[in-house]
Order: sequence, then structure tokens, then C-alpha cells
Amino acid sequence: MTEKSKIADELKKMEYEPLLPIEIALVKWSIGLGVGLLVVFYVLSRVFFPGGH
Repeated sequence: MTEKSKIADELKKMEYEPLLPIEIALVKWSIGLGVGLLVVFYVLSRVFFPGGH
């Protein structure tokens, strides 16, 4: 058996596990924080480095 087929077999054996509510909250906070920081850094770069845009 190849390494890929072993991994595929193991993945097929795994049960579906839904995300816990705390995991969903962490994902939402992480995405929100990431998007928020992108906006903040974009605005800061427009203010402090106006010639670069």
C-alpha cells in the first residue's frame, strides 16, 4: 500500500465530528479580528504613507 492510500483509508474510518460552540466562536472571532485589523492597517497606511497608494 502506498502512503496516500493509507491516509485515505484512515480518513474514511473517521467519524464526522461537528464543531463545538466554543470552536465556532473562536473561528468567528479570528475572522473578525483579521478583517478588522486589515481595515485598521489599511487606514493607517493611507494616513501615514499617502504617496504609496
